[in-house]
Amino acid sequence: MCSDDIASVARNIHFTSIVFDTHADTPQRFLFDHFDLGGRAAEGGVDIPRMREGGVGAIFFALWVPVHISGSKATRRTLDLLEATLGQIRQHPNDLMLATSSEEVRAAHGQGKIAVLLGVEGGHAIDNNLDILRDFFARGVRYMTLTHNAATDWADSSNQSPRHQGLTDFGREVIAEMNRLGMLVDVSHVSDQTFFDVLEISRAPVIASHSCCRAICNAPRNLSNDMINALAVHGGVIHITFHNAFLSQQYADATQSSASEWRANLEAIEEKFGENEARKVAEGQRLSDAFTRAEKLPEVTSEKIIEHIEHAIALAGAAHVGLGSDFDGAFMPAGMEDASKFQRITESLLRRGHSESAVRNILGENTLRVMARTERVAHEIQMEKV
Repeated sequence: MCSDDIASVARNIHFTSIVFDTHADTPQRFLFDHFDLGGRAAEGGVDIPRMREGGVGAIFFALWVPVHISGSKATRRTLDLLEATLGQIRQHPNDLMLATSSEEVRAAHGQGKIAVLLGVEGGHAIDNNLDILRDFFARGVRYMTLTHNAATDWADSSNQSPRHQGLTDFGREVIAEMNRLGMLVDVSHVSDQTFFDVLEISRAPVIASHSCCRAICNAPRNLSNDMINALAVHGGVIHITFHNAFLSQQYADATQSSASEWRANLEAIEEKFGENEARKVAEGQRLSDAFTRAEKLPEVTSEKIIEHIEHAIALAGAAHVGLGSDFDGAFMPAGMEDASKFQRITESLLRRGHSESAVRNILGENTLRVMARTERVAHEIQMEKV
């Protein structure tokens, strides 16, 4: 097949698939910048025109709260982000539809709308209270990332020394309740021991909503080969993220030396000018560009995404790989700057000999399968109580 033919086939496959991005941090922009998804933006990674151009059919918007915000304040911030996201759906009913199940994602696709799903990023948002978890679910949240860059009171994070040696007893209750509700358990950001504790007790498949392969880039946020295999055996999916420092070892090494200084600078900005200003300074692509100019960081291209996808396929099979960009929350590689570029993944995979069915699975069907199975497990658990 010639190059033009592959491009044509790729376009057809891509725009007839449900392309599912399981992690975007855009709600911060909704809440703090009053950002409107309706127009094509000069900055950031996600808006309706670029999602349409990139064929995105479903997207999990992450309700992320910094780990230094805790208790009831973390819960309140999460609800504010949730409401800001729902406001975008209300503003754009012809383009967006809230989806709370796999069937609703398919229904939105059938109506030519982008399915918007809600995920809580960081279990500190529930303030050690299962009633808050239930309330989040009732409001439409369909996954929770158990930790962010610090441990909760019940689960260890990949970014800190262990406090609990995995999950506590209450952490196990959280997983059981998420299974009962039908909420996806997201193990991106958790420690290795927390990861294996989750797999031991979860009755539903587990996802990593935005993680890469540690064998290629040795970041603690990434999954080891053993973790990827275990996730697959349990029926789950690793969603490859696009953040340069998780894709490229060279980039990660180059950023390590300046990371502490940069964090100190951000803390100084926040102390003097407030959290909003610090967040704007740290915003993904602008920070990436600044780093590249100031630090001469090595360029990372979108082909690194394909490298991680293929590594995960070689370990676990194409049925256990998906996509979780981290747009609007990370530094994107050249060629994958925003949501309009998703078709490049489809074309690259086809050029490397992957089958149409494998590509469709990676684009979104694997995620939908895990959602559907999680929903069935919840039904089974609820029927056991009758």
